[in-house]
Amino acid sequence: MEERLRKIRLLILDVDGVMTDGRIVYDSNGVESKFFNVKDGHGIKMLQRAGIEVAIISGRDSKVVANRAVELGIDRVFQKATDKLAPYIRLLADTGLSDDQIAFIGDDLIDIPLMKRVGFAAAPADAVLEVLPFVHFVTKNPGGFGAVREISDMLLKAQGKWGELTARYF
Repeated sequence: MEERLRKIRLLILDVDGVMTDGRIVYDSNGVESKFFNVKDGHGIKMLQRAGIEVAIISGRDSKVVANRAVELGIDRVFQKATDKLAPYIRLLADTGLSDDQIAFIGDDLIDIPLMKRVGFAAAPADAVLEVLPFVHFVTKNPGGFGAVREISDMLLKAQGKWGELTARYF
């Protein structure tokens, strides 16, 4: 697994069930809300500072996701992707990266084709059971509760970037 992690230059994230706990809340006016974990956000920012790009591929379309992506500085965002391989192929072409340089975190059936392609696939602890045979790692944390941070920390440590990025905190 360490060898796989050392090659990663791009982390792709699903949203519902990965960056969030999968709940979607609508108020009485139909305004959508999602709950994101600030620790996951910090992990994403550390990856970016380390030169690892982050992208989002989501099956749903949500202004909340677009807002969160802007806040985190994630420029490559693909929403309403019912076939996640299509934007993935576009990412390969745009970045010049190969499958083994890309990691993906997903949690449901729609994510399996992408999991089968990438160099490192992960799932949150509460992912549907059917995806588990297709991942290299299952996080201890469920989606929306630090699963993304768990993977970001693993990537940074495997690539020897953890110490430099966290030195100012210690």
